Amino acid sequence: MFNLQCSMNKSDLIIIGSGPGGYRAAEYAAKNGLQVVIIESAQAGGTCLNCGCIPTKAFCHDAELAEIRQSFDFQQVVERKQQIVEQLRSGVESLMQQPGITFIHGHGHFLDANTVEVVSTVDEETVVQQFQAKNIIIATGSRTKILPIEGITGPNCVTSTELLDIQEVPKRLCIIGAGVIGMEFASVFASFGSEVTVVEYLKECLPALDSDIAKRLRKQLEKRGVKFYLGAGVKKVDGGTVAFERKGKEESVEADVILVATGRTPNIENLNLDRAGIESDRLGIKVNPDTFEVVQQASGECRVFAIGDVNGRQLLAHAATMQGIRVVNTILGRTDKIRLDIMPAAVFTNPEAASVGPTEDQLKDEGREFTCHKGYYRANGKALAIEATEGIAKLFTDSDDRIIGCHILGAHAADLVQEIAALMNRDTTLAELRDIVHIHPTLSEILQDIG
Repeated sequence: MFNLQCSMNKSDLIIIGSGPGGYRAAEYAAKNGLQVVIIESAQAGGTCLNCGCIPTKAFCHDAELAEIRQSFDFQQVVERKQQIVEQLRSGVESLMQQPGITFIHGHGHFLDANTVEVVSTVDEETVVQQFQAKNIIIATGSRTKILPIEGITGPNCVTSTELLDIQEVPKRLCIIGAGVIGMEFASVFASFGSEVTVVEYLKECLPALDSDIAKRLRKQLEKRGVKFYLGAGVKKVDGGTVAFERKGKEESVEADVILVATGRTPNIENLNLDRAGIESDRLGIKVNPDTFEVVQQASGECRVFAIGDVNGRQLLAHAATMQGIRVVNTILGRTDKIRLDIMPAAVFTNPEAASVGPTEDQLKDEGREFTCHKGYYRANGKALAIEATEGIAKLFTDSDDRIIGCHILGAHAADLVQEIAALMNRDTTLAELRDIVHIHPTLSEILQDIG
């Protein structure tokens, strides 16, 4: 192997990372006449497509079928998941071949405030290329945060990436962390037949959700056999033993596989941000909250932006996508109406949970005047027909009757919350929602009939 130094390449936009934020920004920019170079060190599509959202949702689907059929072939589950990932990855790769986009496979890092260097391996040769552009977007995503706990990187411990590639269902699965990732895998592997235990430091799961909704979801998973240890701080992992302290007492659980689901950390270590004078902290790259332009000490001729998980603001694939579109609009000198303050989110457990806007606790803490309206799945005809009566919808309105938030637990919660998110983007009131005709019988009538 030898190094091949290539000449400087110039374009309108450089994007480091081809996850949902990166590849969608590249596509949008190219369609609007910009010449784009997009750099990816791993696989096209990023974490979401290859080892995150998409394969996890494939597992969620097969887990629901396993509950219904009471039987399944786990090898077929794994194979179907992989086929979906490969199909979608191929689609992204094709998208990155369209006119105006140059896709580079290699590791990109800053040489200075204006230059990105990419190191690639082509035909067993190391190729080094340098790129400059008027604009640079950092979209390198995040990875599992590993806490400084003794033994947490042992042979029995896996992250969500490894668990998605597991070849057999573990008899005993212990999950450290009851956030979105932990709860989704708890639901999935309970359906697959694992004895699932969740150990969580906080007093309740899913802190971003309304506490009432989170508690109800936990209770549903407990009915399905998942055991929770809340308010439990993990002290040590020794082989298959997870030792923790709860209520001042030392306790432990035994497991064949231990999933570490303790949050995410931004992928910034190998970008050489200091050479570009880009500021960052433990949450990620510091950015302007409206334009996502980075806080930068070094002066450069180009503008640098950071979108998605790497800026630590909203760790959601669709947030990364819309932040990327906002950045391209900024580059093009366009003003958009994207409401990034209205960000729906979902947890694809069984049953689903979803939310948009503040929780009831947050509204109380802020001293905001609001009214809480509730609707129940058990009173809905479609829910009864599909045997999905376990669920509740909570909708919040302000003093002017405008909808300011919604949290739902139940079948198709994500779809229902999406309707509310759309209405919130138009400052819709509850009275106006009730005037909108809804198909009968559908679960969406829960929202129209909410009390």
